[in-house]
Amino acid sequence: MTTFRTLSGTATYAGIFGNSELVHLLKRSLFGVKQADLLAFQGKSLITVVDTLLTPAATPAPPVNNYNDSNYTDANVAAGQTWVNAPYTDGATDSRRTTSLKAWWLGRMLNQQQSIEEKMVLFLHNHFSTQTATIGDARYEYKHNALLRQYALGNFKQLVKQITLDPAMLRYLNGYQNVKTSPNENYGRELQELFTIGKGPNSKYTEDDVKTVAKVLTGYNVNAATISSAFDATRHDTTNKQFSAFYGNKLITSKVNAAGATELDDMLDMIFATNECALYICRRLYRFFVYYIIDDATEANVIAPLATIFRNNNYEIKPVLKALLTSDHFFDRLNSGCMIKSPIDFHVGVCRDFGIVFPADTDYVNAYYMWDYIRTQSAIIAQNIGDPPNVSGWAAYYQEPEYHELWINTDTLPKRNQFTDTMVANGYTRNGKKIGIDVIAYTSTLPNPADPNALVSDVLAQLYAVTVSQQVKDFLKAILLSSQLSDHYWSDAWNAYKSLPTDAINKGTVIMRLTAFYKYIMDLSEYQLS
Repeated sequence: MTTFRTLSGTATYAGIFGNSELVHLLKRSLFGVKQADLLAFQGKSLITVVDTLLTPAATPAPPVNNYNDSNYTDANVAAGQTWVNAPYTDGATDSRRTTSLKAWWLGRMLNQQQSIEEKMVLFLHNHFSTQTATIGDARYEYKHNALLRQYALGNFKQLVKQITLDPAMLRYLNGYQNVKTSPNENYGRELQELFTIGKGPNSKYTEDDVKTVAKVLTGYNVNAATISSAFDATRHDTTNKQFSAFYGNKLITSKVNAAGATELDDMLDMIFATNECALYICRRLYRFFVYYIIDDATEANVIAPLATIFRNNNYEIKPVLKALLTSDHFFDRLNSGCMIKSPIDFHVGVCRDFGIVFPADTDYVNAYYMWDYIRTQSAIIAQNIGDPPNVSGWAAYYQEPEYHELWINTDTLPKRNQFTDTMVANGYTRNGKKIGIDVIAYTSTLPNPADPNALVSDVLAQLYAVTVSQQVKDFLKAILLSSQLSDHYWSDAWNAYKSLPTDAINKGTVIMRLTAFYKYIMDLSEYQLS
């Protein structure tokens, strides 16, 4: 039986592109919705906004040594200098560098430009999942992260080739141990099952194909001194490689000496020539950016056309994302506010929604510790960047039938609320530095904060991806009014503070009401949705 949620497809959206549509687009493309981003994009066309979001971000400076202290000194890297090309010394040093990398990465999310790139880096990290604990060298891990950034809005086929040669991936999936005398099938299996073809009903590659891919990939090793990979022809299988009918009975003729490395190109041409490759990648993008269930109508009206665009553009990522993010289907009301935020999306989003101020990058010790605090909060509720649970990534992106519902349970939801309660009340303090929601500063960015009706509407329009009942709005306004009946109770309090901001009583009254107001907004289930 054919099933469908909606029959909308990839035709360019021609409806109203107002605030709610802009917020929906930004919530899916960025982490959180900053007031500055809303103001920058308001009044611009959908195509203009999407083109901006699909512009690659500037390459960030690499992570630095923030970890020297009274008990430890990295002998090879001065404080404040990058460690990414420094010699490997020992496990203790590497552990500190890995923490530095994770904190730096979280900092890039917090400070992201108006580009989808950071969301794509997270998508690709989950798709080409690796674990720092297995790789065991932060320098490899940084290089892998840089590779994801380089191709986040580039060519997916070229990315797969570079991932195959990536020293971090060669270590993680044992590719450096894959030699002609003892082929290791680990990467050859995941290359097909997870990275390119998938394991759906039409993914009919065979176990022999897995073994044959492994033979193609024999001969690669890694060099710890140069943090690079190389092809060693003496370790390469020089027999002909015969594939199954799924791959059109492709025969890759043996090549010898250095030419053996070009068998990788022949194999990737074969994989990307299948229909299922483009379909599978488009399904993964869809589940990450739109919705987790792909029914028959979505497969026909969205996935198949996107896969055609993907193939016709030689596997460039940007044309697919542009078609998806400008489509009728993306702006279908059924696809707004229907996704539960991942832990990273939630924690980074809170910080960006409210414009939480962090120490400057130049204050690297405090900046990295604060970034790592946010990173740790996500790790506590099951999304530790750099260390997905396994090679398949986080289950919420693929596990049927729950998918993203796995992010929320009786343990994780209270911890989300505890985090927002902390941020809006006392904040987090370390080394005399504090991060937290400045309720007055945030409220002052809104168009008409003195009007409680406008304040409620404007805040919900930015923070929520769904509408709420008038009853909820009335309750929120009552918090601002301290349960009084007239709007002027809030207006008077706000205006009194603005006219004399140094008065402790006026300021305390406003902070008390706003703290309760924002706490309630973030504790509601609607704030968990994107």
